[in-house]
Amino acid sequence: MNNQEIFELMAHFDASTAARLKLTMGEFSLELEKAVAAPIPAAAGTAVSGAAAIPVAPAPVQEAEPEGLYITAPLVGTFYAAPAPGAEPFVKVGDAVKRGQTVCLLEAMKMMSEVKAPCDCVIEAILPQDGALVSYGDALVRYREG
Repeated sequence: MNNQEIFELMAHFDASTAARLKLTMGEFSLELEKAVAAPIPAAAGTAVSGAAAIPVAPAPVQEAEPEGLYITAPLVGTFYAAPAPGAEPFVKVGDAVKRGQTVCLLEAMKMMSEVKAPCDCVIEAILPQDGALVSYGDALVRYREG
């Protein structure tokens, strides 16, 4: 199994409802597990009716991402805005970048992958914090063509 296949498997697992995955192919073995919120059991002997249901606070409203074009994560990994700790970031808000220019790094399994600009563009926002874990498809950089 090559690295790209492993990254794709990790992304599919992350997007699935499965909590655990174990894969063995010859001497290669991979185990993935993610935390799952367990339902809170009702107290023994307590009946819950519709009228006596405990009110549940509404889920927090997530603000939608502003309209625009986004460079998204091609794999699950750790986001880095700069090539090394303390170094200047690859790009800053307002920078004009060329197609193929590196805008950030993603680290997965001790391998660094450069994320490049898809076109000549201007950086409008860098979304994750440096060192944040990102999932496949997460928005990393908002840009406008130009």
